[in-house]
Amino acid sequence: MSLSGKTLIMSGGSRGIGEAIAVRAARDGANVALLAKTAEPHPKLPGTIHTAAKAIEDAGGHALPILGDVRDDDVVAAAVAKTVETFGGIDIVVNNASAIDLSPTESVSMKRYDLMQDINARGSFLLSKLAIPHLRRSANPHVLTLSPPISLEEKWFEAGHLAYSIAKYSMSLVTVGLSAELRKDGIAANSLWPRTTIDTAAIRNVVGAELANYSRTPEIMADAAYAILTKPSRDATGNFYIDDEVLAAEGVTDFAKYRLCEREEDLRLDFWVEPS
Repeated sequence: MSLSGKTLIMSGGSRGIGEAIAVRAARDGANVALLAKTAEPHPKLPGTIHTAAKAIEDAGGHALPILGDVRDDDVVAAAVAKTVETFGGIDIVVNNASAIDLSPTESVSMKRYDLMQDINARGSFLLSKLAIPHLRRSANPHVLTLSPPISLEEKWFEAGHLAYSIAKYSMSLVTVGLSAELRKDGIAANSLWPRTTIDTAAIRNVVGAELANYSRTPEIMADAAYAILTKPSRDATGNFYIDDEVLAAEGVTDFAKYRLCEREEDLRLDFWVEPS
């Protein structure tokens, strides 16, 4: 199955994993609407909604950059309407926008807590909710959320970033709920998460710049997302996929092209995942 002629609407996507997913879809000739905030270059955050749109067009797709905040109900509603007006419908929602703050509970401000909840959890819920009527009219509708498998084992909370964990797990609950609610309509809802750290602005600026050298590239997430989004929606829903497991199931045996370090064993695991 191809994404040729399919329409994706994505939150974020100015850079990193979101942009890589958009560009991979564009190589099939997909239409991609990006709802993102970055209009001007940032010294620590390379890429804007306009550079991402150009990358989509250069890859063979059709881009619709929409400047706006996923926290704003009216903006998101207008973005969905503009996407449908421009491309005739919506086939895929990608909940990519996410805020991160790894401060421990005593240190994190409630402003940052609210920001993560509003972007990660509420934003994913809102964009998905507003797209449902259009997804029902698609031949192969998918909602893909970039969030981790849910585990309540205490070890996943010992690192001390409870506020961030709550926000990311809330995104994962969107997957659980939408899958159950929309299965009858043939709308797939899945989550995708990387096994290892991915070389993104969040890694370089928040988690630790040195980790970038022991990470994989965003392209592994893009290829895994593509594999998920081209599956029949009625056959694949309610899953918490890990990127390399998805690709291994597709027959990929050599992951060297995705890593930035020399040896596979030097890769660093991301949050909430076990070694393969």
